[in-house]
Amino acid sequence: MSTSPTPIAPFELDTPTILCIAFALSFMPIAYLLGISLIPSSQTRNRILFFWHAYDALTHLFIEGSFLYECFFSYTTLPAGFAQNPAFLGFRDRVYGATYGTYPSARLWQEYAKADHRWAVADETVISLELLTVFLGGPAAIYVCYLLWVASSTSKNTTAQAKGAAKGKLWLVATGLATAELYGGFMTFAPEWLTGSTQLETGNAVYLWFYLFFFNTLWVWIPLWVLWEAAKEVKGAFVVAEGVNGKKKAK
Repeated sequence: MSTSPTPIAPFELDTPTILCIAFALSFMPIAYLLGISLIPSSQTRNRILFFWHAYDALTHLFIEGSFLYECFFSYTTLPAGFAQNPAFLGFRDRVYGATYGTYPSARLWQEYAKADHRWAVADETVISLELLTVFLGGPAAIYVCYLLWVASSTSKNTTAQAKGAAKGKLWLVATGLATAELYGGFMTFAPEWLTGSTQLETGNAVYLWFYLFFFNTLWVWIPLWVLWEAAKEVKGAFVVAEGVNGKKKAK
């Protein structure tokens, strides 16, 4: 049994809402400052890649991580005689989720849940996806940032071999992460599309285009671009390898 959130309220740009939106967007300038500090200005593509993966990591770890916290630690006890089935975490007399939290992170997800009601409660499918996103996707994005830093290094102490090894790992991990982002997004929204989007608030322009479209399609367009760049890198590497092998055979 799942508990439905309260009926949707009209969008209101009050102070708590402004703070929630500001917090969600605050990682963009942080990621940007890290990028311009660690990646040389001459390497534009690497700066963009670093910016994205730094923002990706911060979002997964701190924002989506807070969602998991609310799902596992915020709850209310059901009145005697009421029980949910299946029982989340084995407790049939409890309902979990941000709706029942009191910390600022709960207010953040209560706000987003106005657009996608599943995030107000402990939805098992969403939690399962977020466990992978937070504990695998977040660290993977940090690792990509590290590899970009090594591959972009202008230090004489960083050898060409070290840069080459970093680039190889970079495109392998970045490709896997981008694919996972696209898969996670599909599995988050495809069930709703197939059932008439009953948990999505599509009648309000702000919730539809800002909360749902803008915040979620970032993890569509940019991963697609990363995969495009990865494909070019792999193609280029094989072309070079074939050229080297051709010269060796000619000798």
